Order: sequence, then C-alpha cells, then structure tokens
Amino acid sequence: MRRLGCRDLGAFRALYDRYGNLVYSTVLRIVRDGQTAEDMVQEIFLRIWRKPDSYVAQRGRFVTWLTSVSRNRAVDEIRSRGRRFRYETASPEEQERELPTPEINDPALRAELADQRRLILAALARIPVEQRQIIELAYFGGLTQQEIAERLSQPLGTVKTRVRLGMQKLRAALTLEVRLEER
Repeated sequence: MRRLGCRDLGAFRALYDRYGNLVYSTVLRIVRDGQTAEDMVQEIFLRIWRKPDSYVAQRGRFVTWLTSVSRNRAVDEIRSRGRRFRYETASPEEQERELPTPEINDPALRAELADQRRLILAALARIPVEQRQIIELAYFGGLTQQEIAERLSQPLGTVKTRVRLGMQKLRAALTLEVRLEER
C-alpha cells in the first residue's frame, strides 16, 4: 500500500492479483449477480488506486479493511437497488412525489414542497447536533455511513448509533411539528 501511494502500477497489479478474487467473492455473496460483482470489484480497486491513503495501517490489517470496504459497498448497492426498484415500480404520481423535477411549474406543488422542507428543517433543529450532522451528511450529502465515519474521524459504530437515534428523534420531532402545524 505504501508503494501504491507513490503510484506504483506494479504494486497495484500485485494487489489486484492477490485480492481480486477475495473482493469478488465477498461482493458476490451479497449482490448475487456476477456482472454486478465484477463491476463493483473494478470500482473498489479504482477507489483504492485513487485514494490509497484511505487505508490506515494502524487501524488494522489490510485484508480486514479491504473485506469491510467490499462488504459495505455491496450493501450500499443492494440498498440503492431497492430505492431504484421502488421508484421504477411506483405509479407516475408516486414517482413525481419521490423525485420532483427541478423546474416545478405547479405553484401548489411548490408550496407543498416548501411546507415539507420547513417542517423537516424545524424537526432537524430539535435533535442533538451530533445526530443532526450525521443525518445531514447521509441524506443531504449522499455519504455512506463508512464515509461519514472517515470524514468525522469517528468509529463506524458511533455513526450507526447516531443515525438510528437521530432518525428516531427526527420521527418524533416531525410528528410534533405536524401536530403544531395542525393547530
């Protein structure tokens, strides 16, 4: 990995030859599709080539880190598929609600979206800062929990706990905001 940091193509080839099958089998067990697994292996190794410093030797063995990265990326792919499937199988009305076009010409829809945005922002303001920050990075920043943990230099378990607790508190806060709105 040190040689990879110096853009040593030979080191990258050796790394791929040694661990390519491990990454493939790890991903394949989760996504259960050979073509997708092959694409993801390329993506994972491309990320390693671009950001070799994402592996920190002091945190553990390389093979453990690589397996974890592979597993997390495969789980992200499954989640993404679920969202795509829900969108693709939704009625046209549900699709519009889920992914509104950027140029909304319907004043009523614009007003409804503005109201929803205001309620969400008010509810977000009611939850602890640590949880709000992680939720914003995940849902508005599009980062995975692993990426959030790396960006904030926090353990992955802490990030997961804060997302779970934050979402529970956000749900309660949204319920409160809706009740206040109805009065």
